[in-house]
Amino acid sequence: MRTQINRASVRRRIRHRIRRKVTGTERTPRVAVFRSSKHIYAQAIDDLAGKTLASASSRASGAYGGNVAAAKTVGEGLAAKLKDAGVERIVFDRGGNLYHGRVKALADAMREAGLKF
Repeated sequence: MRTQINRASVRRRIRHRIRRKVTGTERTPRVAVFRSSKHIYAQAIDDLAGKTLASASSRASGAYGGNVAAAKTVGEGLAAKLKDAGVERIVFDRGGNLYHGRVKALADAMREAGLKF
């Protein structure tokens, strides 16, 4: 009998494939993105030390995060925190989501704020 393939299992496979290739350090942290139906979350992670360096979310800002405008705000906020911490380069972990819509808006906002990836 075949196992059922649904969106969650496909996303989980993609997420594991990305994580095999993408690793964050203190100088170039991994920015992990989680997108729910109502909010978007991003955090900069040093995988070698197992520490979260900075985080931002649409929930913390009090805005509804299910749109591109909120994703841009989250990207700008996280980029500002990373700039204050002295980080200039990051690696982007889209978390199995398509690089489109809110995820792309968050990444573009971080690029416009001066981060390189």
